[in-house]
Amino acid sequence: MDNSKTFWLPEKASTFVDTVDPAFNLYLWISIFFFGLIIILITVFTVKYLRRRPDQLATAQITHNLTLELSWTIIPLIIVMGLFFLGMKGFLHMRVAPAGYMQVNVKAQKWSWGFEYPSGAINDTLVVPVNTPVKLAMTSRDVLHSFFIPAFRTKADVIPNRYHALWFQATRTGVFPVQCTQYCGTNHSYMLTAVKVMEPEAYEEWLANASDPGKGKTPAQFGEVLYQKRGCNACHSVDGSKAVGPSWKGLFGRQENTSAGSVMVDEAYIRESMLQPAAKVVTGFQPVMPTFQGVLSDREVVAIIEYIKTLK
Repeated sequence: MDNSKTFWLPEKASTFVDTVDPAFNLYLWISIFFFGLIIILITVFTVKYLRRRPDQLATAQITHNLTLELSWTIIPLIIVMGLFFLGMKGFLHMRVAPAGYMQVNVKAQKWSWGFEYPSGAINDTLVVPVNTPVKLAMTSRDVLHSFFIPAFRTKADVIPNRYHALWFQATRTGVFPVQCTQYCGTNHSYMLTAVKVMEPEAYEEWLANASDPGKGKTPAQFGEVLYQKRGCNACHSVDGSKAVGPSWKGLFGRQENTSAGSVMVDEAYIRESMLQPAAKVVTGFQPVMPTFQGVLSDREVVAIIEYIKTLK
C-alpha cells in the first residue's frame, strides 16, 4: 500500500504537492465548516420559529440589521479574496518553469499522446529524470484535450493551433498515470498514458536507445514499434476486431469500398491514408483520423506499411 496517498488525494510525487495539498485541504474544511453552520442555523430557526397554533399571528418583520449585513458581506469577502490570492500564487508558480529545465514537446490527437525529445526520440510514454524540472510544450492536432498528472498535482489544456505549457519536478521514481480530462470524442476514456520517472543515469541510457527506435530492427519490426509509439493502436486493432478505424489484420491486398469507390489496399493507398486520411474513407467508418503529414518520416511510413503486410 502506498502510504503517500490520502483519503482525498492520490499519491504524492512532485514538488507541487506542498503547495496544492494544503490549499485543497483549506478549501475543503472551509466548505465543510460553512456547510455545517448553514445546516445548524436552518435547523435552529425552523424549530424556533415554528408556527405552534393555528391562530398564531406573525410577529413584526425585522427590516434592517446593519451589524448582521456587514458581517455576512465583509467576512466572506475576506475569505474569498484570501483564497483567490493563494490560488493565483500557486497557478503562476505552475506556469513559470525555473532555470535549467529540460523541455519535451507534447502532441495530442484523438486518441493518443506523443512525446518528442530534443534528441529526436519519440515515445508514447513520457519518460523523465527524477529531481529535474521538466517543461512540456503542448499542442493538439485536432480538438481540445487536457493533460493531467494526478500524482504531480498539475494539469493544463492542450489546444489546437497553439502551444500551452506546464512544468513539474518529480520527487521520486515510478510510473504515474496521465489522463485526458476534456471530453474529446468516442475514445476519450481510452486516451491514457503515463509518466515514467527514472534515475538520471537510467534516463540517459533510455534516451540514447530511444533516439533511434529502429536501430537493429527490420522495417516490419520498426513498424510494430511505431504502431504503439505513434498511437495507431488507439484506433486500429491488429487482431481483426472492429475499432474506430479498420483493423490492420488481413488489410493489405484486400479490396475495400471507400468514399471514392472500390480500391485495392496497396502501398500507395496506405501511404495516402496516413498523409491524406479524408481522401478515401472506408465505408462504415467516420472520417476522424488526423493527418500524419509532417509527423511521420518517409522511413516511418515505409516501416508501418511493412508491418501491415505481415498481419495476414
